[in-house]
Parts: sequence; structure tokens; C-alpha cells
Amino acid sequence: MKFSYTHHMPYTEVGDPGQDWPVPNKQFDPKRGAELYRDYIDNKVFAEEAGFDWIASNEHHMSPYGLMPNPNLIGACVAERTSKAKILQSGVIVPLVNPLRVAEEYAMLDMISGGRLVAGFMRGIPHEYVAYNVDPDESYGRMTEAVQLIKKAWSEPEPFGWEGEFYQFRAVSIWPRPLQQPYPEILMSGSSDGSARLAAETGATMGVLRIQNYEAAHHSINTYKEHARKHGWEPKPENVMLAMNCCVAPTREEAMDTLSRGYDYFFGVLGGGIRTAQRLVVQKTRYYKDDGDAERQSRKFSGHAQLTLEERIERGLVMCGTPEDAIQQITRLHDEFGHGLQNLSIKIGNIPDEKVIQTMELLRDEVFPAVRHLGIEEPGLIEATA
Repeated sequence: MKFSYTHHMPYTEVGDPGQDWPVPNKQFDPKRGAELYRDYIDNKVFAEEAGFDWIASNEHHMSPYGLMPNPNLIGACVAERTSKAKILQSGVIVPLVNPLRVAEEYAMLDMISGGRLVAGFMRGIPHEYVAYNVDPDESYGRMTEAVQLIKKAWSEPEPFGWEGEFYQFRAVSIWPRPLQQPYPEILMSGSSDGSARLAAETGATMGVLRIQNYEAAHHSINTYKEHARKHGWEPKPENVMLAMNCCVAPTREEAMDTLSRGYDYFFGVLGGGIRTAQRLVVQKTRYYKDDGDAERQSRKFSGHAQLTLEERIERGLVMCGTPEDAIQQITRLHDEFGHGLQNLSIKIGNIPDEKVIQTMELLRDEVFPAVRHLGIEEPGLIEATA
């Protein structure tokens, strides 16, 4: 089992709940912001010392939810100060930007890191399209074409032209090319049917980046596996990443109290404006490729927010408790899905940084050594019905 570390870099000085989107930036204190950037980058770098195999950065806009409108800047900072952990860019929202810019910046990160880049191609959550005034109805088409163009730009040694539906270039020949040839490992979200199929077609590792319930996660994984087989390859455990929020403490009571407070701030303050924008996009556009996808995503959004922390723990949706609890929770998840990559988010809402460090150290010292063997030399992912 390998572990990836995600830190969304939230701005935690906003206090008013239920704000509309976009959140007014008059609440942003530049001096405090500069302190948070330094602290957060230090924390991401510490993830390597804490035993994480991958360190992730992702993209969000116009909200205190995350201070990474360009995650590649953060990835470059982390790459320069680490030497072993892979640099997972789990959130460049490909349909929103020039795909050749993505190809070039990712190639630079692969060079800077010495070949440690994992190239995340994400479609983003719906409200990001409002932020950049891009039609959400075009998200799948833009995503599919952009991924094809980026892969060709990385692997084609001669200049070529591109005449697509969304992108046209008279001549393409990017400098630099990636250090990893023909291109770095690719990771894509598989939380919807369309995304899972596209990840399989691309030959990418798939991330179920938000486990709302086991039935939906099984459905996504099975869709991915079945479509991969149709394209001539078989996903291994290390080709499936599952994501969970995580809080570990010496006692279960401390862990639950810490995460509960973090959830209160996350859902009550950081998530308010995003939920408003998200509902508008999903209701008024064809962001999801079919009605079944839209209905599943709607159930996930509404159901998850209504669950108590105790219910999330009972259902195996979060990792929370003592190190022994965490070992059991990871084992349970692996027994259920047979995955080989586990992404953990620890800075949930306004959880104090010292509690984040405590969790990371307990993972390093007690949890990771007990579960590293999971996912090794297994024949494949566990079959399940959805």
C-alpha cells in the first residue's frame, strides 16, 4: 500500500458561515496569507519525512476552500525541497486552460523533480467553470481532446499540427519534453461513469477522490476495470486510488473531537459558497454526461453532508481514531476494494496545524508500518457488484 498526501491549503481566517459564491476577497489578509503559504508548503514537504509516497496539489478558484489557483507553483516548491516522494498534481483542471500550457508546465515539473511527476488530469468540480466562464456542457469534450493533445505533445518528436473541435494549433513542438518517457504516469478522477471510462481509455490510474458510499465506489471501479479490459489492459491494485479524510490521535475521543470541529468549519464556512455554485451548475447544465451520473452525484452530495461523524466512521468513509483504529479502517477498506493507493486529507477545515502534524507522525510511526504489505502481489482488484 502506498500513501498520497493532500493538503488543500484553506484560508482559515474567514468566520461567517453560508456565504454566497464567489466569496468576497476583502476577507483575505495578505500578511496572514503569506504566513499560511509558508506554513502549508512546509507541511507538504514534511509529508515526505512522514512516510508519504506521493504529495498532491490541486486547483480551486475564488474561494477560501483552497489557496491553489495554480497548483503547479506549489508543486514546484515541493519538488525542489523533496527527493523521494512523487509529485502528484492531482488537480490541474484541464478543460479550463490551454492544454499545451499544461503539457509544458508538467514537463518542467518532471524535469525539476528528477522524474517524480504524476500528471493529474482533472475535469474539476462544476463551479470552477463558472469561475473561468467556460461552458460546463463542453467539459467532457474539452477534457477528452485535451488529454489526447497533451499525450501527443509529450511523445511526438517532430512538429505537428492539431485541428480539433475545441483546440487548433498550426504547429506544436513543446520544449522541454518530460524526463519520463514517453510521458509520466497519468492520474484521472473516476468518480463519475464518464470520468471512469475516460481514465480507462487513457490508460491512467484512477482516483475515487470522494468516497460517499461503498456502492458508488464499487460502481466507479467496476466501470473503470470493464472499460480498461475493452481497451486491452488490466488495472492492478496500484492503478486505483481511494481517498479519505483522516485524523489520528492517542485517544479516539481526541481524534473525533478534532475532526468534528474541522468538519463544522469545512461544511459550515468553507463549503457554503461552493455548494451554492455547484447546485446551480448541476441543475442548469449537462456537466454530467448522462442522467444516471447526475442523479448519483446529487445523492452523494446531499447524503454525505447529512451524515454525522459517527455515521461516517461506522460506514468506513473516514479514518478517525487511535492508530489501532486507523489500521483497522485501512484494512477494512482494502479488503473491500483491493486498492493499492490511499490518499489522505488531514487538514480538514480549520483543524489546528499541530493536530495535523500529530496525525502525520502517528501514521508514520504506527500505522504505515502495519499496512504497507496490503496490495502487494495481488492478482487484481476485488470484483464486486454495484
